[in-house]
Amino acid sequence: METETSALIHHILMIFLIVAAAGVVGGRLAAVLRLPDVVLFIALGMVLGQGLHLVDEPASSLLNQLILTAGSTLILFDGGRNIRLEGLKKVGWTVGLLSVPGVLITVAVTGTVIHYLFDIEWLTSLLAGAVIASTDPASIIPVFRQVTIRKKVRETVESESAFNDATGSIITFALLAAVTGESSLEAGTLTMEFLKTALGGIAIGIVLGAAILYIVAHTRIGIFGEHATIAMIGAALGSYLIGDLLHVSGFMAAFVAGLIWGNPDTFGMQLDKKQQELTHVSDNITVIMRMLIFVLLGSQVDFALLAEYGWQSLIAVAALMFVARPLTVYLCAVPDRKARWTGKELLFMVWVRETGVIPAALSGMLVGLGIPHASVIASITFMAIVLTIMLQASTTGWLARRLGIDREQE
Repeated sequence: METETSALIHHILMIFLIVAAAGVVGGRLAAVLRLPDVVLFIALGMVLGQGLHLVDEPASSLLNQLILTAGSTLILFDGGRNIRLEGLKKVGWTVGLLSVPGVLITVAVTGTVIHYLFDIEWLTSLLAGAVIASTDPASIIPVFRQVTIRKKVRETVESESAFNDATGSIITFALLAAVTGESSLEAGTLTMEFLKTALGGIAIGIVLGAAILYIVAHTRIGIFGEHATIAMIGAALGSYLIGDLLHVSGFMAAFVAGLIWGNPDTFGMQLDKKQQELTHVSDNITVIMRMLIFVLLGSQVDFALLAEYGWQSLIAVAALMFVARPLTVYLCAVPDRKARWTGKELLFMVWVRETGVIPAALSGMLVGLGIPHASVIASITFMAIVLTIMLQASTTGWLARRLGIDREQE
């Protein structure tokens, strides 16, 4: 008789095989149709999950949470590894403004719309706005790997998507505590929590990323150079784990560790002989993680929930895309005179702001806690994921070409 353990192993292996097969097909179709692969992955996930019922993995399951966490961590690390620090310095003010005040603007605008649409209390409305406020590095970074984007714009959007996840998560947990009556919502407490979470994540990423890079790539002391790829993966996952255990932003720690590994010359390290191997391994890992994350996300889209709150959720997400996002970008990027943003660059940044993994995880957590109106928040989050990825990610390349953002300025 099949034991419970062997049944679980068979289930996990079956999920991996089905998702991998769908991912290979989706990747090939994406290449033929000239679309970002995440668009096809989430569409195939809907077919396999809600259509054929071949993939039925709850958002709250251990397997799903492991894939979301590990996948997002590795994708964030890879995004950081592909950003040059000297370029990031030029747009630092824009990234900082988008990542903190920008998220607050999005929460306020979207939360207000949700309050009047669904006629629910203000704290819960703002909580829903906070869940979907952050942009998604797990979808943005892979899209930019497939579509050529002006370097300054790419580095800004990728960096902001990593940093604003911390802000969105902190605001979500602060509002959740207020909704459940565990604490009051105070600006001072919220500010201190943000500083602790964000700066703690940055510190861990710098220390661990540099320490592991040092023993791998130092010209004299680098004794583990032959195992650079394993050390790289360890730096990514270790940064997240230590950050999470210390209750700071593990995702930010992983992104910053990636920045360290992507700029070894800045720290007096040498990875020249290993860069091609590291890039090859990193590319393959992130492709696998994209397949797993977005096929599973697509399979979990609840069409019954969308039908129940469909038109309200649609209006709420339209407000996010066409009101909150543009306000955020123009109010936070225009003041940065050093970056010298053009109108076309700003318009592009308004559009390329997908919702994805972190909002999905936060929404699933709220449903699991059974808070009031959790189903409304889940419906809005599903709608935001589907619409932003299907509409925005699929048109990123087209818009970049139309605006001339696919090439550097003269």
